Amino acid sequence: MADTVLYEVSDGLATITLNRPEAMNAMNIATKVAFRDAAQAAAADGDVRAILLTAAGDRAFCVGQDLKEHIGLLAADKQSGSGHTMSTVREHYNPIVRALTGAAKPVVAAVNGVAAGAGFGFALAADYRIVADTAAFNTSFAGVALTADSGISWTLPRVIGPSRAADLLLFPRSITAQEAYDLGIANRLVPSAELRGEAEKVARALASGPTVAYAALKESLAYGITHSLDETLEKEDELQARAGASEDHTIAVQAFVNKEKPKYLGR
Repeated sequence: MADTVLYEVSDGLATITLNRPEAMNAMNIATKVAFRDAAQAAAADGDVRAILLTAAGDRAFCVGQDLKEHIGLLAADKQSGSGHTMSTVREHYNPIVRALTGAAKPVVAAVNGVAAGAGFGFALAADYRIVADTAAFNTSFAGVALTADSGISWTLPRVIGPSRAADLLLFPRSITAQEAYDLGIANRLVPSAELRGEAEKVARALASGPTVAYAALKESLAYGITHSLDETLEKEDELQARAGASEDHTIAVQAFVNKEKPKYLGR
């Protein structure tokens, strides 16, 4: 895995760190491949019970596509007539977002700085966003004559509503951390110096929690927003049966009866 993305697993927590601070963690090809591979590895690893997505440096979480590399690739495409450059959405961005949203475990994003374009999309693909008070968000796509990718046309309207999402996509602008919190993009807003510690605390708490129940909650939320009440009730019944059959549910009930703190196994 390229050193532009760092990957570590400790006590059930997989930490993925975007590691190009000198380029504001922009996505060149090597970084996209490494990020995709790390996200898929974390999602597939049964020993991983939560994922923490972070970024190196204090200026940016991720500013999306590396436009310096991109312009050279576009020029090569014109010469060859291949059009291969824009396949990055299919080859890299889509698998990253699918891995994060589809992981049967919670994903926490620690947004330390600017999250723009695909970087904004990656943050929205997490289940929980802890945001530094110095961070900012920008959809950016229309500003470079592109449409939405990295799942943002699906996630953003679900977080802030279709009308506000259309405004931010059609008229890209920088959103402050406070505005992001007010809109519901940030779940927690913390001082920049406290971001990493707070994010690790939250992610480790989730990694030691009832993983089967968390996975069911993710699936239930994703299902309910696009299905009828009756369909959602049926899905809740299915998922509750799954959670109720877990070892963690038995542990939780026994701990409650004994007035003890449960020690979950994640199964």
